Amino acid sequence: MKISRDQALPAGIGALLLAGLSVAATTTWAGGPPSLQALTWDVVVNNGDAMPTDSCDPAAPQSPPCRRFNSYNQPSVNARGLVVFRARSRGGTGGQPVHGVYTRDMEALGPVVKTLDRDTVVPQPNNRGEQFIEPPSFPRIDIASDTIATRGNHQPVWQVQDEEGEIVEQLGTTGIYATPHGPLITAASKLGGVPAFSFFAVPEAPGTAFDVFPGAPAVTDGATIAFKGNYTVGVVAKTGVYYRDLEDQDITDPDGDPLGPAGGSNPVVLIANSTHTLIPGTNPPVVFGSTAPPSAANREAVFAGFDNEDNPTSGGIYLAPLVPYPLAQQPNLTTLVSIGSNVPGEANAQFNRLGEGVAFDGRLVAFWGAWGAETTTLRLYCPNEGNQARIDYCKSAASGSTFDPDVDNWYQERQVPDNQGIFVHDTKSGQTTRVARTGGDFADFVYWNFSGRAPGQPAGEDDEGELARWRSATFAAVAGHGGASYRSAFKARSGLIDPVTHVYVNPVDGIYLVRGPGQPQTLTLVQTGMPGTLLDSEAVDPDTEEILPITEVGIERDALRGKSLVINASMGTEEAGWAGIYLARLPKP
Repeated sequence: MKISRDQALPAGIGALLLAGLSVAATTTWAGGPPSLQALTWDVVVNNGDAMPTDSCDPAAPQSPPCRRFNSYNQPSVNARGLVVFRARSRGGTGGQPVHGVYTRDMEALGPVVKTLDRDTVVPQPNNRGEQFIEPPSFPRIDIASDTIATRGNHQPVWQVQDEEGEIVEQLGTTGIYATPHGPLITAASKLGGVPAFSFFAVPEAPGTAFDVFPGAPAVTDGATIAFKGNYTVGVVAKTGVYYRDLEDQDITDPDGDPLGPAGGSNPVVLIANSTHTLIPGTNPPVVFGSTAPPSAANREAVFAGFDNEDNPTSGGIYLAPLVPYPLAQQPNLTTLVSIGSNVPGEANAQFNRLGEGVAFDGRLVAFWGAWGAETTTLRLYCPNEGNQARIDYCKSAASGSTFDPDVDNWYQERQVPDNQGIFVHDTKSGQTTRVARTGGDFADFVYWNFSGRAPGQPAGEDDEGELARWRSATFAAVAGHGGASYRSAFKARSGLIDPVTHVYVNPVDGIYLVRGPGQPQTLTLVQTGMPGTLLDSEAVDPDTEEILPITEVGIERDALRGKSLVINASMGTEEAGWAGIYLARLPKP
């Protein structure tokens, strides 16, 4: 079937394909659950939109020529419909591609607004006038306010001089940046070793600066960030979870001169670390060996932590109250779910794996878990696109990969749990319910990506500075709508792994929705293979006039807030395709 972007769809097919029109609830799609939820999808941004930059007015994109959006990470949204997302343009004759963080108010249907890009000067402290290079993870937003938080990488922003004015040190190559009072400010930074900026230091190691802030920082209560931080004591690597209250106050430089706009000088507060924080309930006592980036809402944070990240025997998912400064202190942790606890809906089964990417709306927590010893071998082939040094490292024996002459590529193998699922925990009632599990409709909830820094290379656009390796992630979100009732959205794969080649045969990835608690029906929101015009009427090949199929979908933990759900999706291929970010208003339960 062919269709131009300006042509009406044939009768009977238009109702099925055009974004904004309903899809019959009885429609079925191969590879997924039997019920398709009819939703109206609004375009937040797509490849036809000009990027707001310092040299471009999107209202007049041809004078001067403007770059257009091209690719997107998973978006986040607050309860009133303000969407924040990371996006990029193509490179080409105009120079380097534009990378940045942007917002759009979908309640007012306002314009796309730039928060930061590669032309944005890093907020104070910054005595070198450095600009951002990259926001290396998806940005997040407070559920109840318009405050966003994002990581940012850049060249050193602070130079230290001796008494003769000679530069003796240059510091600060990454940080967390937020908008609690309007302008973008530095919320956390690698400058904790500078005495004037000691409030950025690791609280349990005074004078020690953080090395990096892995993952995506969370924000709550309008001006409180919660984040994971790594640091080094001597030659020993440490990690922890922290929070910091931001105030609408200037800070001062080493000479006592004011620097602003800034977030005041309240210190970072420890939640849990791998130095001395005991895992609740362990006997004999065990210290956390790893922690994961938290989620936060209603001045509480939820995070996953384990004794051993790769093979946990203790640990779980924990809730911590974030007491405001100056009364702030390391909080007592409440265990929500733990390694070894019973799996809801399964007889004589205990969790032996829990996901790091937990979602939290202030009451409800969505998470991934696995149980049992049964696994299936999955072969992971090295990517052919992206950072060339990282690709070359993946395609080498040094990374642990093996060459497959049949497909002329390198691979590694991982064991995927046969028994895994998505769960929702109610922090008020203490009840955990199962949202979905493998078997039947779904084969897998775990997704893999080869990411990190290639040996001999500096930290790049999308890594934490750690050596490149295969990393896994799961994706789920949750939003309550009164009492214990909730809706949870998650990403899942259907299909079979070939027992000889160990790769998926014709897999289908999708975003699905359930209503809980109880044993609710699973609703399909969008799947790969569906027509792209289900989301975006412009998802049509301009040369062939063919409707582009959906090829990728994405969702993150802050994607479902109130009645708003946001996703990113790609149609066709990157070279001859379409992509964008899309928002749906869920109907009343």
